Amino acid sequence: MKTQRDKRLFDLLAAGAGLVLLAPLLLALALWIRLDSPGPALYRQRRVGRHGVPFDILKFRTMAHRPDGADGGRQLTVGCDPRITRAGRFLRASKLDELPQLINVLQGTMSLVGPRPEVPRYVDCYPPAVRRTVLSVAPGITDLASILYKEESAILGRAADPERTYVETILPVKLAYYQRYVHERSFWLDLRILARTLVAVLR
Repeated sequence: MKTQRDKRLFDLLAAGAGLVLLAPLLLALALWIRLDSPGPALYRQRRVGRHGVPFDILKFRTMAHRPDGADGGRQLTVGCDPRITRAGRFLRASKLDELPQLINVLQGTMSLVGPRPEVPRYVDCYPPAVRRTVLSVAPGITDLASILYKEESAILGRAADPERTYVETILPVKLAYYQRYVHERSFWLDLRILARTLVAVLR
């Protein structure tokens, strides 16, 4: 219980400081997105959080805005997806599109480090025991699987059946890392993952 309180306190302090320090960058990126293509700067998507509670994850919008949701029902970004905007390509490559999730951290729906939250469609593919383990903690902005699969979109772009490749090949590996994190989580592990994330982004 104490560990959870410490983690929450660290999340609040780090996310709050991050939003203050990065405010000029966040405003500049939001303006760039608005000027680059019509639509809002932020994008919301329903994800599954701790204990299976749904929440809206926040990201900078990286795709063409379609108010009617006419995207063919696709929830995977594959290769050179034509929906991605010019600004979106840079934001995705640099992972800066994830920065608004600092707000999710302040809200308590996410943590800085933890299993990445999935859309309900793919959470339904989790084996029951794995689902209980992975969803027992708050989802995170980053984790080891995110670092290792930084080029996931490009991998799926080379697949004959991206949906099947994701469900049968990529997702099981991610779930293994998620379970490992849940069993081994600690403050120092979180710091190491944050450091590796920063190095990966800078590279």
